[in-house]
Amino acid sequence: MSVYKNEKNNTWYVMLRYNDWKGERKQKCQRGFSTKQEAQNWERQFQLQKNADVNMTLESFCKLYEKDVRPRLKENTWLTKESIIQSKILPYLGQRRLSEITAKDVIDWQNEMRNQKGKTGKEVSPTYLKTIHAQLSSIFNHAIRYYDLAINPARKAGTMGMEESKEMLFWTKEEYLKFADVMMDKPLSFYAFEMLYWCGIRERELLALTPADFDFENRTVTINKSYQRLRGKDVVTVPKTKKSNRVIKIPQFLADEMKDCFKLFYSLRANDRIFPVTKHYLHHEMDRGSRMANVKRIRIHDLRHSHISLLIDMGFTALAIGDRVGHESEKITYRYAHLFPSRQSEMADRLDFERTSDEI
Repeated sequence: MSVYKNEKNNTWYVMLRYNDWKGERKQKCQRGFSTKQEAQNWERQFQLQKNADVNMTLESFCKLYEKDVRPRLKENTWLTKESIIQSKILPYLGQRRLSEITAKDVIDWQNEMRNQKGKTGKEVSPTYLKTIHAQLSSIFNHAIRYYDLAINPARKAGTMGMEESKEMLFWTKEEYLKFADVMMDKPLSFYAFEMLYWCGIRERELLALTPADFDFENRTVTINKSYQRLRGKDVVTVPKTKKSNRVIKIPQFLADEMKDCFKLFYSLRANDRIFPVTKHYLHHEMDRGSRMANVKRIRIHDLRHSHISLLIDMGFTALAIGDRVGHESEKITYRYAHLFPSRQSEMADRLDFERTSDEI
């Protein structure tokens, strides 16, 4: 027997021994169960986990999933997954046995997700529906790959939602300069938007910048980290993709501006964040500046699109632009193809010349 009653506080606890993955004998104690049945249920799920038995509940399996997957991911990536698992999956399927969840169960769950409303009362977006379904499917795929689950009921049920193509907005150089002019009343905001527009960096890359990232002699800024606020803590991770690690050459005027930016601080150490503000602050400043400058409101990320648009207009190639902004050139070509000047007429004229020149 491994379930016992604590007579002092009238609760139940589990005390058991097991072999870990190294074959070493371990002891596990879990306290605080209100009833004997709760303690027995916990012991049963624990044993199923240790035996990698797919008859465990989905909730129990998700603990194994976290143990397997979390060390491989960036912290912010895992926290996004965890939020979906805890709020969208486990409340509905968590107590079902992993091996007994069917495609029909997943369809019922999908219908429940489609009927949910967000905090503002709006329906869940098709993109988010696709994301949460992908997470459920990922859990089942993990169980198939490593724990011998027979099928993926989420795949059998079919996906839900769809990837929405977000409208890509731009500012022309003239629109940005009008915006920048009114932002000069708040120097830190002005310098932040200067970096975003003239370098095309991502918002999280901006917020992670430190003085050590700047080399004013060579006029470069190194992008090698990303910042965000998670659960009340500052989290700095590696950038979004491997390609995102890059060194950007900055124009002289921007180098001079960033030197002035450093002077705003009484004491600025090499690894201090230059822009110790939040995403909310930048969005608020974007609202304010757009209104004051009388230019259309675009997203912070659209400043990156605006930078790329400017470089295309200046005649730079997709390869060169991709290196600067941390994208593969193929992605630049695909996403911004409509902005590159068409050279079809020039191609036709050149082909015509190549053909007819042989006849002369």
